[in-house]
Amino acid sequence: MVKIKLTKGELKRQRDALKQFGRYLPTLQLKKQQLQLEILQQNVILQDIQQTLIKKRQAIHSWTGLLVEPQVDIKLFLKPEKIITHLKNIAGVDIPVFDALEFGEKDYDLFLMPLWLDTAIAALREVIILNQEILTRQAGVNILRQELRVTTQRVNLFEKVKIPLAQENIRLIKIYIGDQMANAVGRSKIAKRKIEELILEEALA
Repeated sequence: MVKIKLTKGELKRQRDALKQFGRYLPTLQLKKQQLQLEILQQNVILQDIQQTLIKKRQAIHSWTGLLVEPQVDIKLFLKPEKIITHLKNIAGVDIPVFDALEFGEKDYDLFLMPLWLDTAIAALREVIILNQEILTRQAGVNILRQELRVTTQRVNLFEKVKIPLAQENIRLIKIYIGDQMANAVGRSKIAKRKIEELILEEALA
């Protein structure tokens, strides 16, 4: 444990530090609450998207056998070319937000390909888009959770270490200074009494 100087200068420094900690702590606590709320909201949205994805997959499952037809290489139409996202700031932290997934448009012969191809492409692209949105939101939640861990550590540091330590240091310094002042007053009284005794002795001599 670091020893502190038991001086008035150190007392002022500790009091200033305590005020500073007192200003920082509410800001950190608010940031912690905002991060916790955003994580909860993101998880609710994620659950909704995951349920939608499950329903889409179940709907597709009934006709996936058609995709094995030899004249159809549907994978050519399902490769994303660009993921479009933007950043959202939450309590000073930037997280990615999914906007869209762009697919390359490929021409095909309407007479050679089966009639259901357009419907299949649209349905499968919806599944791919939902998957990408889930991945993007999960990445954002991971960033928020990491920031929440760091913020929680800082809150605990201020609440459980820095503020109590500053308060204890102030208490110790005040006690020491008080004792020094009391000792100084005591010494002053003794000195005064000795001077008075000397004056009396001289007067009687």
